[in-house]
Amino acid sequence: MSLTASTGPARPRPLRPSRRHVHVALAALTLATLAACGSADTDEASAAAPEGALTVYNGRSEELVGPLFEQFTEATGIPVELRSASSGELAAQLLTEAEASPADVFVSQDAGALGALTKAGLFAALPDELLDRVDPAFRAEDGTWLGLSGRVRVVTYNADEVTAPPDTIDEVVAGDWAGGKIGYAPTNASWQSFVTGLRVLRGEEAARAWLEQFAAQDPVAFEGNSQVRDAVDAGEVQIGLVNHYYLYELIEEKGEDAVRARNQFMAPGDPGGLVNVAGVGVLGSSDDAERAETLVDWLAGPTAQAYFATQTWEYPLVAGVDQPEGLPALDELEAPALDLSDLDSIAETQALLAEVGLLTQ
Repeated sequence: MSLTASTGPARPRPLRPSRRHVHVALAALTLATLAACGSADTDEASAAAPEGALTVYNGRSEELVGPLFEQFTEATGIPVELRSASSGELAAQLLTEAEASPADVFVSQDAGALGALTKAGLFAALPDELLDRVDPAFRAEDGTWLGLSGRVRVVTYNADEVTAPPDTIDEVVAGDWAGGKIGYAPTNASWQSFVTGLRVLRGEEAARAWLEQFAAQDPVAFEGNSQVRDAVDAGEVQIGLVNHYYLYELIEEKGEDAVRARNQFMAPGDPGGLVNVAGVGVLGSSDDAERAETLVDWLAGPTAQAYFATQTWEYPLVAGVDQPEGLPALDELEAPALDLSDLDSIAETQALLAEVGLLTQ
């Protein structure tokens, strides 16, 4: 299946980040709200589930991955009931429900949400046969979750206006891009995961210092990565901080010759080149663990892995499946070394972003 060209809705106006200091309890309150507002929806979805269905809390776009679960049911005869929301909301939901959760499987777009559930002891260990399919860098050290697809943080730039795009985050804040030339998506999970990784890699004070320098560039805040990419392509901003695959979505829609945006992959080890994963874990409270593992096995198999490579331009993480054409190999990128489970401190990241004026309301 290929994406088709679409004019889509009008692009939202860029949001200018507030410079007001926001109380550091904002993130904790947000998580509490997400947990509270998710309960009724989950109960309703569970009540409507087909008899014998696996209940999957799905933190990825249902439009994106829904066809995969349909293919799984066709291949195995096992029905699936999806409860789809953001990965952060569903992680908060699972932390609230604990052992009483109806969920059998959690699919997350972000390793941080998986790490939070691992630290809470809510996942069951996966079989070695499944874990061994994926490089240890892209799975939990204790074997409780498995990466399914990888995405790389990049600087996207307008090739008509930029001849030497930055390939380190320190070049981004060096002054050449001041005055509204940078686009970013402050409420997007991938941006917040990057900042969390920066905190882990460089420490709290160094991360704060970089964010303050970034804010001083007067960056332009957009609703999401797609809007950042579109603004770069249109020349509204010169560079943007996004995930690698957004460029390929635009090329699919418009054709390569019509796209002015390009990707700059980051220098080896630079925090801006974080490789994050979408992944999956089986809840320890599930009373259907065998079929839940069957789903994980299928998602880490050739059909699903090829889907991620060809339909979403993400990196498949299982050996033997070709990556999207034209992308550098993951091992060539030399991503910053960190345990992806340590990306779980998103609440602290949100509080820091609010304090430095980079979290729009």
